Amino acid sequence: MTRAQDVASGRDAAPAPGTAPVLDTASAPDTTPALDLVAFGTVFLEVVFGHVPLPGPGEEVFADEFAVSCGGGGVTVATAASGLGLRAGLSARLGDDLGTRVVQEHCQRAGVDLSASRYVPGRVAGITVVLNFDGDRAFVSYVPPRPQEECPDADHWLEVLRRYRPAWCYLHAEPCVIGLLEEARALGVRVALDVALNDIASHPEAVVSCARRADVFLPNADELLRLTRAGSVAAALDEAVGWSRWVVVKRGADGAVVADRAGRTEVTDGIRQVEVRDRTGAGDAFAGALIGALSQGASITEAAVAGNEAGSQTVSKLGAVGEVQVEGLSAAAPLVAAVLGEAAREAAAGAAREAAQEGDAPG
Repeated sequence: MTRAQDVASGRDAAPAPGTAPVLDTASAPDTTPALDLVAFGTVFLEVVFGHVPLPGPGEEVFADEFAVSCGGGGVTVATAASGLGLRAGLSARLGDDLGTRVVQEHCQRAGVDLSASRYVPGRVAGITVVLNFDGDRAFVSYVPPRPQEECPDADHWLEVLRRYRPAWCYLHAEPCVIGLLEEARALGVRVALDVALNDIASHPEAVVSCARRADVFLPNADELLRLTRAGSVAAALDEAVGWSRWVVVKRGADGAVVADRAGRTEVTDGIRQVEVRDRTGAGDAFAGALIGALSQGASITEAAVAGNEAGSQTVSKLGAVGEVQVEGLSAAAPLVAAVLGEAAREAAAGAAREAAQEGDAPG
């Protein structure tokens, strides 16, 4: 069945929040993958301000652009892969919140399958305010409280992997996914592994353990240097190529370096001269396009060219997937303000508690 047939039959339609988990053993795919890619992750509502001077205490500043978008690595990767024609799915927790609604409507328009996601009551999506300034950006984020388990989605993700058996899966390195990576190898599912600086700071040994179980490891230059503690990217690659079949180092406007045990290649083809409006999500778009190209038979170097092109397209937009057109969003503007206001109040209350505790501490 083609994607067009799926859409016509309602396969890509997003279930309503609060419904029962969507996995259904009666309709589970057979050993032929129903999806080329499943991207695992969390979802965020993005409120993006373009080219704004950072305010001082008590100051108000005005941006020259504004957009509502959505992201999280899984959303962005699946979107980029779907744009290249892959049957891409997202496996994430979705809830009763505006962020979930934005993600649902975006994925339906982008052809990203949500059947591997699960719905839970309450607020789930994080909220990120993106401030672009001086050629870079800063973030203010809020994530609703999560279940107490260290990795509450790991069991669900493992079930998704076994039932869907996609050609590829994408996820971030963390201790609780090592078993999932081993299962992927046993099932013949190829793994694209990403990482973030907080992953490296929290559990560097687990990141390396995950990388040893991945087909493609996708750090940026700073992440690779932090992880290996090497003095140069070249020295860091000397170590990292012993972990994964391929290591692809993302370098932004400088392209990428593709490395394996046989050698390394700098890839700058695909980089486009564009007006940089927002760098959010460029690395994830790179990863999604790289997976898409590999799935269509490209070499790893050719796939990196596709990744460069996707990264260039992403930085020319506001938000990880660009501005999201959500039906009735103007009517939802008070809800956006209310959610952001509540997040700000909770952050302020936490800061006040910390200040009070410091004041009570013995001098």
